[in-house]
Amino acid sequence: MGDLIQPWHILVLLFVFSVFFLIPAIFYLLTLQNALNKCAPASRAMDPGMVWLLLIPVFNLIWNFFVVMNIAKSLASEYARRGIPSPEPLPGQPIGLAMSICACCCIIPVLGMLAGLANLVLWVVYWVKIAEYSRILDLPPIVFPAPPGV
Repeated sequence: MGDLIQPWHILVLLFVFSVFFLIPAIFYLLTLQNALNKCAPASRAMDPGMVWLLLIPVFNLIWNFFVVMNIAKSLASEYARRGIPSPEPLPGQPIGLAMSICACCCIIPVLGMLAGLANLVLWVVYWVKIAEYSRILDLPPIVFPAPPGV
């Protein structure tokens, strides 16, 4: 029988971790970064590269609040700059803050299981929302013709 844990067990666990957690997290962070990149520098409330700090364990519990609020401010500012009607005053902020709060509640015993499940659902919803808001910035601007005689 030998040792209970063999070296290949660790490799399998690392592979499973990367497939189920790290790869989706990277695509999520790319979505956030691209949303900020589509905003003019004057509209950005944070540098797009700062979203990658969410990969730091424990620190990400607090940093997530800053990312959510700054992405919402950036999108709102960019929508106003382009004259695009905003679907929300601060796009994505309510869902993002709920997601961040649930992530923080994951460390509470007993409540953590429910908060973790809620966090996962809200994370996916927030990801989809930010991707939608980002796609709106891809649309060509609507140009209204000047009225005759002006």
